[in-house]
Amino acid sequence: MHLAAQIVAALVALVHVYIVLLETVLFNSRGRRVFGLSKEKAEIVRPAMSNQGCYNGFLVAALVVGFVHPDPAIASAFTVFGLACVAVAGVWGGVTVKRSILLIQTLPAVIGLALHFAA
Repeated sequence: MHLAAQIVAALVALVHVYIVLLETVLFNSRGRRVFGLSKEKAEIVRPAMSNQGCYNGFLVAALVVGFVHPDPAIASAFTVFGLACVAVAGVWGGVTVKRSILLIQTLPAVIGLALHFAA
């Protein structure tokens, strides 16, 4: 069960690395297309998306610390914190932006939390 929890947490982290890239360095090209934004609308929301990408980077950082910290209790706390933040952000995004965010972001994080606590 512990391995499954780690795999899911790693997948959540990787998805968020991709999201960070889409919201920051790839926003003008791939990010704009993925988010379905016209060139004009992308110009308007670019600063907010970059800021959002920064916050998503912190979620990735928390999950990475969960993998590398030598103290198992601290590593576990970072993993739980990271997954919980992803889940909450996913719920908020699902309610305010697009329902599919619930499947892409919230569900994997909740599964990761469930597996983590079951392990």
